[in-house]
Amino acid sequence: MRFILRRTAFYAFTAWAAITINFFLPRMMKGDPVSAYLQKNQGRISPEAIDSLRTLFGLDSTKSLLEQYIDYWQLLLSGDLGRSFSKGLAPVTDVIASAIPWTIGLVGLATVLSFALGTAIGGLIGWRRGSRADAIVPVATFFSTVPYFWMGLIAIAVFSTTLGWFPASHAYDKGTQPGFSLEFAGQVIQHGFLPALTLVIGSLGGWILGMRNMMITVLDEDYVTVAQAKGLRPVRVLINYAARNASLPQLSSFAMSLGFIVGGTLVMELVFSYPGAGKLLLDATTAKDYPLMQGLFLVITLAVLVANIIADVAYAILDPRTRQMEA
Repeated sequence: MRFILRRTAFYAFTAWAAITINFFLPRMMKGDPVSAYLQKNQGRISPEAIDSLRTLFGLDSTKSLLEQYIDYWQLLLSGDLGRSFSKGLAPVTDVIASAIPWTIGLVGLATVLSFALGTAIGGLIGWRRGSRADAIVPVATFFSTVPYFWMGLIAIAVFSTTLGWFPASHAYDKGTQPGFSLEFAGQVIQHGFLPALTLVIGSLGGWILGMRNMMITVLDEDYVTVAQAKGLRPVRVLINYAARNASLPQLSSFAMSLGFIVGGTLVMELVFSYPGAGKLLLDATTAKDYPLMQGLFLVITLAVLVANIIADVAYAILDPRTRQMEA
């Protein structure tokens, strides 16, 4: 209970600090969303409409900064993140909600696959250290050093332009109406294969190398030697004793990766023109759409916090020493 309370207090304070910084950061930047919006619509907005826009964006000059901060919290707790003027004054929550599923579906699936494959392969390589399987490590490490955009361009040149197996861009065919149908699902899988393959190959080396090194370290521990001396089956020693403890550092890295899924992989989404949160963030930055930027930063920050909470709980379940140290 003490472990849970300590962690809850820590993450509650972190969330408050992130939300507070998210409130003050746009107000510390040069200009404001209303001024940027007026520059694009010169002479077409009346003074009364300008005052309404400032109230809409929480920049009412008649209110103090503290009152604006309280209003921001009230809107935030009601699920209102403001209006995006680069998207026709559409609610920021709707704009983000339209992009997040694409990022989670693509980057999330690629992250889980690379973590599962990398951890399993790295564990087996570490278990059989000194065998021919060690040759996989330098190959996977080489691909992990190749930039995402370069690997994506190569994938497009080979599998799309030359072979014509997969589309080169977008999440589905142009003119197609999104919906729950087998035809649309097939288009999504076909369009998402190359970006997902790029992410998996690019991140696989890190998971393999990390798990292999931890396995080699764990295999020299006394509890593994005792388990082997008892005559336990090698598979049981591998899974219950070696891999379980070696995967603990991997779990923390995986939690961080899950948190940044919401932010998407910006370069990959640009190369493949994929309609994810990363590309949306770049568009918002280019258009100086502060409310949309603010909403995206908040969602990404909270996603990282939630992922870390899940990692802490899982870490405490797998390793009781964590709870004892906290106590």
